[in-house]
Amino acid sequence: MGLTSNKVLVLAIVFAILLFIATVWLWPRLARTGWGAVGGRVGLLLATQLALIASLGVAANQAFGFYSSWADLFGKETDQGVVVDHGVHGGSGGPLQVLAVTRVQGGANGQRPQTAGQVQKVDIVGRTTRIATSAYVYLPPEYFQPQYRTRTFPAAVVLTGYPGTAQALVDKLQYPSTARKLAKDGRMQPMILVMMRPTVAPPRDTECVDIPGGPRTETFFAKDLPQAVLAHYRVGRNPGSLGIIGDSTGGYCALKLAMRHPGVYAAAAGLSAYYKAPTDPTTGDLFRGSTALRNRSDLWWLLKHEPAPQTSLLVSSSRIGESNYKDTLQFISRVRATNRTLISSIILQSGGHNFNTWRREIPGALQWLSGRLTDR
Repeated sequence: MGLTSNKVLVLAIVFAILLFIATVWLWPRLARTGWGAVGGRVGLLLATQLALIASLGVAANQAFGFYSSWADLFGKETDQGVVVDHGVHGGSGGPLQVLAVTRVQGGANGQRPQTAGQVQKVDIVGRTTRIATSAYVYLPPEYFQPQYRTRTFPAAVVLTGYPGTAQALVDKLQYPSTARKLAKDGRMQPMILVMMRPTVAPPRDTECVDIPGGPRTETFFAKDLPQAVLAHYRVGRNPGSLGIIGDSTGGYCALKLAMRHPGVYAAAAGLSAYYKAPTDPTTGDLFRGSTALRNRSDLWWLLKHEPAPQTSLLVSSSRIGESNYKDTLQFISRVRATNRTLISSIILQSGGHNFNTWRREIPGALQWLSGRLTDR
């Protein structure tokens, strides 16, 4: 049974309940002073508490999508490889391969893609970086309709936080169903969504950095990923056709990629983003002592020392519940002072660093992104 299986959650809860009942039932028999009785009480208490913690952990993982599998949880994920044709041209056997096709959440069984749209699970391999990762691609209903067979569409890369799972973008944050509803209501144009996590070298948190001697994550997102998407899907080929959006770590990556590569990403939305790459046990030494590399991943430094990029940015925070609130206000002020980079914001009265908050921000963020991208 997989880590995200409902059966695992039910079993964890049942086991915790049974241990609680056993503790209550056996406690009178263990109410003695001998070492055996004391050891029994300690064992029951520890087992019950561990079972409760485990069930809460599984429930939290179900809700927030931190880890996708047991291997992911224990840092043993090794499913990185995919066989590809290294020829010059894309297509089948190219840098992007479709593995599975599913209907959009909320659509009725049997609905055709012309009506409901489609979600494809894909494997992507960077031709430049050799980074291999999986993603989910949402194709709107219009993509399959005969009258639009020659039309190209705008596209947006959608990133999770760390560690995150791409599946959570589909099921928990509901990007495809939200995009379909907004387009159906005429509040945004039909748009392709490429949903993935920024953790392309698990379990390491690379913060979308080209690590010396390590994964070239920034190059993957700035060059390999756009090329793979353009080769496989009908995406507009003008610089203004591609945007990027993410939450938390994904939000930081989105802002950084648009600021450093405005010719690739015409607009970026950072939901609950931070503005400087952290250094902690999950990241390791990202810069290998290079001040220049560290500066290029510091959005504050970029605003102060680099020419302002011609791109559009959206940031979000909450007055109560988000630790990035003051930094976000300061970031807005500094971007506005450039008189070149455009900045917008979503500021909630209250909301934590969690899926519920981001679900409240995603509709507005998608509308904003759609309005800044072209389908040509």
